Amino acid sequence: MRRGVLLHPYVTEKTMNSMSGTPNQDLKDGNRLEFVVRRDATRAEVKRAFEERFEAKVEKVNIKVMKSGKHAIIKLKEGYSAEEIGMRIGIF
Repeated sequence: MRRGVLLHPYVTEKTMNSMSGTPNQDLKDGNRLEFVVRRDATRAEVKRAFEERFEAKVEKVNIKVMKSGKHAIIKLKEGYSAEEIGMRIGIF
């Protein structure tokens, strides 16, 4: 596996809300983290890198390409907490 697939977390008010879901959000929108990733990274590489680095299972990876780089929205499987991982990497 190539090194450095996950470059850094992408933190905005919207991404903070998607970690746990806020009262006005549907619960299915919660438990997500967003990372800036390498431009040539695939969904499978992002999933594998995240699971190895944070020891958490990924349900789904969505990719969006923006001016600031390629972003991966990572939804965790039930039983894993985006908030807990956010605390470990210093988002909170």
